[in-house]
Amino acid sequence: MFEKMFKLSDHHTTVRTEVMAGITTFMTMAYILAVNPSILGSTGMDPTAVLLATALASCLGTVCMAFMANLPFALSAGMGLNAFMAYTVVAGYGYSWQVALLAVFIEGLVFIVLSLTNVREAIFNAIPLTLKKGVSVGIGLFIAFIGLQNAGLSVDSSTLVTITSFTDNFHTAGICALLALVGLFITAVLYIHHVKGAILFGILATWIIGMLCQLTGLYVPDVEAGFYTLFPTFGMTDFTKLGLTFGQCFNVDFGTVGIINFIVVIFSFLFVDIFDTLGTLIGVATKAKMLDKDGKLPRIKPALLSDAIATSAGAILGTSTTTTFVESASGVAVGGRTGLTALVTGVLFLISTLFAPIFTAIPSFATAPALIMVGFLMVGTVSEIRFDLDNLTEAIPAYLAIISMPLFYSISEGISMGVISYVLLNLAAGKGKKVTPLMYVLAVLFILKYIFL
Repeated sequence: MFEKMFKLSDHHTTVRTEVMAGITTFMTMAYILAVNPSILGSTGMDPTAVLLATALASCLGTVCMAFMANLPFALSAGMGLNAFMAYTVVAGYGYSWQVALLAVFIEGLVFIVLSLTNVREAIFNAIPLTLKKGVSVGIGLFIAFIGLQNAGLSVDSSTLVTITSFTDNFHTAGICALLALVGLFITAVLYIHHVKGAILFGILATWIIGMLCQLTGLYVPDVEAGFYTLFPTFGMTDFTKLGLTFGQCFNVDFGTVGIINFIVVIFSFLFVDIFDTLGTLIGVATKAKMLDKDGKLPRIKPALLSDAIATSAGAILGTSTTTTFVESASGVAVGGRTGLTALVTGVLFLISTLFAPIFTAIPSFATAPALIMVGFLMVGTVSEIRFDLDNLTEAIPAYLAIISMPLFYSISEGISMGVISYVLLNLAAGKGKKVTPLMYVLAVLFILKYIFL
């Protein structure tokens, strides 16, 4: 059945590999079930309702990706976009969370139109192959940086970031950072020995060691400081809470909404989401070698449509923009190549609504090594970029995209830097003819974004 549905043999994969990849992807994404309710909860939304909405939207979008595009990509509430909704739109602009959800819903509808009219596909195909490879490397560094932060290894300092002190607060932050390093070592050793599912087993091993540390007193939970028990609790979720957010995006008093500012909010969501999604698809597809000889992703149209549908559905359910996750790379890294990987991940998101306390108990220091390791695997694409003097108009934009993503903490900013520099450098070098018209349009739009947004 799965062979006929997902064409496994054509993609040189098996049911076991795809299932393992789907579980791995879910394990590296499960943190969103804890993080998103925390962020959106600051707007006044009910955390349990947000958790349910996040899980259901993730399931819907990921299952759409499985059956419509047959790609191993998973979707959930995008990090950065949820922070933009909570801290800029609601806290900054003073809009209610209902208005913010309406903006997300409209953005999703616009995305559906753009996807059906091939606009988003044209944007993807217009980006040069070298720049796509640079985006893949940049995403690798970006998610590795996220991993270092989730592990508690990279912390704020007078130099912006530094390594944590293992001795300060050893029984909480210190031991968590140390466990993350242990987990990274375990994952690397498993990967070196070509163990199938090395990343998943690394997550589980790190979590188990953490629980042993709690039993022996090396790790001491401190709820006020954000360090919770590492043992999962067993219980059912209160599904009636979903009614607190479901359909609330339509419960808006337009008399309190300034139309111009509202349009700006929609455009901001639209702009960030489209390039975060494109960047993720480029990066993960490049790593999985799914791009054709021209650097195009054959099934990108249904992939983008799945993303757009999930965004509008997620807004109705009660969560911020749903988008393709860079953590999909973790599933690809263990062999996921078809929609069966996405289907497994989507089903696990659905199951998580029943046993949310168990899944949200997965500590960030346990998933952090997976992100760091996947970053390493994606950075390897840098060897495919030519950095010789005859290719500088291609290589420099790729380089700028690479360094911009982790340093600006944004996939879309990396693409922006890459596109603008690609157009300007080729014009300056007298190679403007090789730049596609759409690349000129994108460069102008990015420049206007920095001027007016």
